[in-house]
Amino acid sequence: MEDTAGFTVYGLQKLTLLDYPGKVACTVFTGGCNFRCPFCHNADLVLTADGARIPLEEVFAFLAKRTGVLDGVCITGGEPTLQPGLLAFVRRVRALGLSVKLDTNGAAPAVLRRLLDEGLLDAVAMDIKNDREHYAAAAGVAVDISAVERSAAMLLEGSVPFEFRTTVVRELHTVENMRAIGRWLQGNEPYFLQTFVDSGRLLGSGMSACTPQEMQTLLEALRAFVPGAALR
Repeated sequence: MEDTAGFTVYGLQKLTLLDYPGKVACTVFTGGCNFRCPFCHNADLVLTADGARIPLEEVFAFLAKRTGVLDGVCITGGEPTLQPGLLAFVRRVRALGLSVKLDTNGAAPAVLRRLLDEGLLDAVAMDIKNDREHYAAAAGVAVDISAVERSAAMLLEGSVPFEFRTTVVRELHTVENMRAIGRWLQGNEPYFLQTFVDSGRLLGSGMSACTPQEMQTLLEALRAFVPGAALR
């Protein structure tokens, strides 16, 4: 059996039809993140160190029991690519006949490259925090933007189904930001703008949601370069 040491699960949503579009799936939540997005609604997962963990064998016992019911597993966080044992965990999941979707911030292109090269991923969702010039403000920390660029290029040039997505906050995102993102990532890829929702457990303060009309205006700015972009 592969060594999944260091891979920590802090949450398990046993059924989702949303996190892995087109699949009946469960969602595995990892802990810890290298970003500190002020609008993040998963602050407890981002900052966790020794929170309540779910033993891996309990996770795999659940997955084995759901064979024939579940189609796949969505691995999210926090930031899963920070987890030692991620590749081994994914291999064990796939050995059960389940497909795997990874949610990532794209800051670890070497990990993403290994997963893709080994054919371990069936789908990827990558967060695009903002245009390159304003990335750090949205991520809440200094960002190696070249790493994010490499991950995005990897997905654009590869054959694994993927989507980009941006959580839109009035204080952080403008029409010009959307145009700059579009010029950076222009193409026909799936791209979703998501309205910020205040969970009450944010890492920052002073964040607010855009109105439906404002979201539509931002979407049109992005669509000038990414025609398939949509609101979610």
